[in-house]
Amino acid sequence: MIRILLLCFLLLPFLGGQLASQSSEQRNESKIAKRVLAVSKTHPRLFMDAAGAEQMKKKIAGDPLLNKAMAFVRASADAILSARPVVRKKVGRRLLGVSRTCLKRVVYLAFTYRMTGEARYFERAEREMLAAAGFSDWNPGHFLDVAEMTAALAIGYDWLYEGLSPGSRKSIRRAIVEKGLETSMRGGWWVSSSNNWNQVCHGGLSLGALAVLEDEPELATRILKRAVRNLPRAMKEYSPDGAYPEGPGYWNYGTTYNVLLIDALQSVFGTDFGLSKAQGFLQSSDYYQQVCGPTGLFFNYSDCGAKAGVSPAMYWFATKRHMPSLLWQERAALERKLAKARPTASNADRALPFLLIWTGALADIQSPKRMHWKAAGRVPVGMHRSTWGQEASFVAIKGGSPSANHAHMDIGSFVMDSDGVRWASDLGAQSYQSLESKGIDLWNKSQKSERWTVFRLNSFSHNTLVVDGRKQGVRGSAPIIGFAGLALERGRNPHTIVDLSRVYRGQLAGVRRGVALLRDLSVLIQDEVETLDRETTLRWGMVTRAKVERIEGGQAWLSRGGKQLRLRVLSPDGVKLEIINTAKPRAAYDQGNPGTRMIGFQIRLPASTRARLRVQLIPGSRKTQAPKLQPLANW
Repeated sequence: MIRILLLCFLLLPFLGGQLASQSSEQRNESKIAKRVLAVSKTHPRLFMDAAGAEQMKKKIAGDPLLNKAMAFVRASADAILSARPVVRKKVGRRLLGVSRTCLKRVVYLAFTYRMTGEARYFERAEREMLAAAGFSDWNPGHFLDVAEMTAALAIGYDWLYEGLSPGSRKSIRRAIVEKGLETSMRGGWWVSSSNNWNQVCHGGLSLGALAVLEDEPELATRILKRAVRNLPRAMKEYSPDGAYPEGPGYWNYGTTYNVLLIDALQSVFGTDFGLSKAQGFLQSSDYYQQVCGPTGLFFNYSDCGAKAGVSPAMYWFATKRHMPSLLWQERAALERKLAKARPTASNADRALPFLLIWTGALADIQSPKRMHWKAAGRVPVGMHRSTWGQEASFVAIKGGSPSANHAHMDIGSFVMDSDGVRWASDLGAQSYQSLESKGIDLWNKSQKSERWTVFRLNSFSHNTLVVDGRKQGVRGSAPIIGFAGLALERGRNPHTIVDLSRVYRGQLAGVRRGVALLRDLSVLIQDEVETLDRETTLRWGMVTRAKVERIEGGQAWLSRGGKQLRLRVLSPDGVKLEIINTAKPRAAYDQGNPGTRMIGFQIRLPASTRARLRVQLIPGSRKTQAPKLQPLANW
């Protein structure tokens, strides 16, 4: 009896939490059903109603940068006018490119029509929607395709509703219902997943439900209940501090749809049913800002490209959090885009018009205050910069596990910027289609999967350690165990320390890596390793796009864009740096990496030995002293 009572006592908090969660879900689902029946049946209602559109015109007219952005949107809509409407043509197993093209065209054309009233934009948007509505299906075998196409037609249907003929309304509505909403009721792994598919699929489908809810109240209610119930599973990935496990590129994708769903619920129902209060979600805008270096390039770990571009979702976060400083880099990115980009009908920047909806004035944006930032979670990260200027020194490092969604064997990898140059680079992702078309089993994450034979995805191409020519362990995970931000006042250097031991289990007895941003704006990478009971060969490597001007033993001089960097191995003594070619593909399916190389070294360590590797990256032509040797435990 005592054991039973004790077990009940221990389970009480868990059961209470479960019951509270269920009660909250039930309350939300009850509210959704009532609000679907009570909501106004007028259009437009998604994101901005008719009155909101008039306010939008005034806001754009009153801000020079927003005015330029609107001119870019209109010029892009003009380019779309002469483009042939979308056709159902898959690339491999995906129709996703077609769905995204349709989404961009409908959003740009419909938005421009609402801002100008010119019929040519309306008529071209209608043609685009009717073309997509006429497809046999939207490729439910790859459900992202369905979700993005549903979003495209939902926004166009709602924004252009009053002008559409009864026949066009019926065709477009039927496609949203039959090819989008009803198809989704078959379910799929994405419904309760914890990655970007959850956010994109529930986001796109919910837009469809909100667009047609007066005609399909029961179906719309089911779609919205399912979304509000399951979206928190993906939003838990932002916990506790906002870092997104799939990297900044997929943050932009998944989070944009997450924000579209939240803002659509708010615009239609006046509530987001508590979704925006998920732990770490609002703080994830800090992550996205911090993970972009002063060069305008991401710390592009996992399946992520390096170029940051413009993120409309950040404008929503800045307004929601009353933090204009979140747009410090975004404003600069938008200015660069508007100055250089040529408006096209392609699917690039398909959500850009939403930044006009979500932002206030863009004048007098101040730089952020925090220059050192870390986050725990599934893939912990630490970032340090000297200032928020473009010439700042910047270093970022990651932990986590290769088993995370879209992850690489890049645990412990880092990037480094200084003087406006990315010196330590990541090669980024390889096109999925280029690998799938060669029969590569890309999505199997087991240790011996073909995924890890791809050069860009395995350990050999990343700025991390390689032990005895072996790959990192998929089952291992590396936490951040040390971090200091505003540390200079206490005589310490800002730093992040990651424990990599479990990722190298069976290869090393222990390994920790620290990165520090020093007072002279150089960066120190320090590894502390302990070997097992056998001799071990260790490779230290750093990918760079810089030219290696010369190597002298343990020092190398790099140059790029008229700037210089000196790489100096402080320990162990006697190391000889060498260049490893990363440009040439290893296998027939590997993508080439022109203009890149890895600079590094190898050392042989005796059995049961502790060793320390210290490498300093020194910007410019500074004459700097070697930093004081301190174990990571004393950093």
